[in-house]
Amino acid sequence: MGVILTKKPNLEKPDLIACWPGIGNIGIIAVNTLRGQVDANELGEIESWDFFYPKKAIVTSGVLEDLDFPFNKFYYKVLQKKDLLFFVGEEQPTEGERVYAEGRKAYRMANLVLDVAEQFGCRRVYTSGAAVSFTHHELEPRVWVVTSKESLTREIKAFDNTILMSDIEGKSERGSITGLNGLLLGLAKKRGFDAVCLMGEIPDYLSGVPFPYPKASKSVLELFGKILGIDIDYSPLDQMSNQVDEIIEGIYEKLPFEIKEKIEQRRMLSIPKKEIITEEDEKWLKEHLDELFKRSKGDDKLS
Repeated sequence: MGVILTKKPNLEKPDLIACWPGIGNIGIIAVNTLRGQVDANELGEIESWDFFYPKKAIVTSGVLEDLDFPFNKFYYKVLQKKDLLFFVGEEQPTEGERVYAEGRKAYRMANLVLDVAEQFGCRRVYTSGAAVSFTHHELEPRVWVVTSKESLTREIKAFDNTILMSDIEGKSERGSITGLNGLLLGLAKKRGFDAVCLMGEIPDYLSGVPFPYPKASKSVLELFGKILGIDIDYSPLDQMSNQVDEIIEGIYEKLPFEIKEKIEQRRMLSIPKKEIITEEDEKWLKEHLDELFKRSKGDDKLS
């Protein structure tokens, strides 16, 4: 069990871009959109037997044909400016009751991903995910940046709409990145790769909703486009964002006045203190989000 590569492309110092599902599916939507736009080719996979339980058993005419596992695939693309490797995981390996990757399985998978990066001469590794923030859903999501060294930080921070995770109010010099995004970043640095994590902002009051947040995915994708020098068609994400925005507005209008009043204070990014939703507010949201979502979804606009 391990890595199976079906091709041996000649790549020149490619960058690796890795992603998994997470809050709002921000990172995986951005990376999958980029992968599709450059028309990346399938390269291989990490076998799933050692990492996941099967999603289902496939039965034909009463006979068990196969077990269906979450996929973990590599892709590649030779481009004029920069060759790319992609790793896309359908699920993060976990142990116990954890939602995000943790433990020996996650550590092993992260190292297998980096083994492939090393095999093809990668020098830089990107991960991408969500940054839960005290922001407003009508504001353009910023991209939080964490890197493995200061020179890389200066390079990425020079692009528009980026902010260092340590510069966020309340983060000071410390912060944390959960799951494989953080684990891969740390292991990449330890193994000598340049490493970057790009996280699109999602409002805290939307971090638990059962639908994607493509507005933040677009911010991350725009940054990838600038860094890699790739022209990207954003219309599919714009269309998805418009659909999601309608659902968000439907939910937002049904929030209690006290919560909405606090959230509205966030429209002005220049104010020194953004209103924070209290633990009591969070409890109310968790108890009522599913109900609000069902009432606002209407005719299944995201299908």
